[in-house]
Amino acid sequence: MFKTAFAALSALWLATAAGAEELKMAVTTSFANSGLAEVLLPEIQKDTGIEVQLLVVGTGQALKLGEAGDVDAVLVHAKAAEEAFVEAGNATHRREIMYNDFVVVGPAGDPAGAKAAGSASEAFALIEEAQAPFVSRGDDSGTHKAELKIWASAGIEPAGDWYKAVGQGMGAALNTAAGMDAYIFADRASWLNFDNKAGLDLLFQGDPALFNQYAYLPVNPEKHAHVKADAAKALEDWLVSDKAKGLIEGYQIGGQKLFHFNAEAM
Repeated sequence: MFKTAFAALSALWLATAAGAEELKMAVTTSFANSGLAEVLLPEIQKDTGIEVQLLVVGTGQALKLGEAGDVDAVLVHAKAAEEAFVEAGNATHRREIMYNDFVVVGPAGDPAGAKAAGSASEAFALIEEAQAPFVSRGDDSGTHKAELKIWASAGIEPAGDWYKAVGQGMGAALNTAAGMDAYIFADRASWLNFDNKAGLDLLFQGDPALFNQYAYLPVNPEKHAHVKADAAKALEDWLVSDKAKGLIEGYQIGGQKLFHFNAEAM
């Protein structure tokens, strides 16, 4: 379970301040699971008058919601898919906001020896060689796309009884891994904010291939005239402000920083 994250977010979704403008934003489950939304959303509403309603899904589904015009903006973490989204005219632009990294988590005893690997692809190869249980999100999310990229770099197409694709978000996948004492590829923020760690431990980190960039994409009003382009622009301006930088850089769990601010100038 995550520390009251969804309870607090639900309260924010339901409590509409008088005169507040609502904006729908599709975000990844990893962003929601991190707990950062609980910090940012009240400040966004206080400073801009915008009540951000989050639709929490995987990156692939978030981009589909944007393509259909069901949201006003998207905050996701899969650069190639985001660039294709912009190229197709679904967003006016892509703006990088913050980043963290992915980690390899697994049984504290590390039966595959992943902790001693020299790279993320080597860690994955060791897990496959040992046929050690591995839980994949399997949901076309940004995390899933990044995981598949690591397997490809190792020259492996993961398959077999040892490889469990659950088709769920980060929290549910972590719960499954904890229950199975299995390896899993996760974003650092979700892992740090995850309560049910059971016998799991962070085993591998630090490879540049594990870099995890989040970007903001306003849905294109030329394609969907009903989207709230002005509110999306105001939210973007807030997300790249000094106020947002301080909140993002200052957000920690157990003394560890979960995100780094790197908003691009435009």
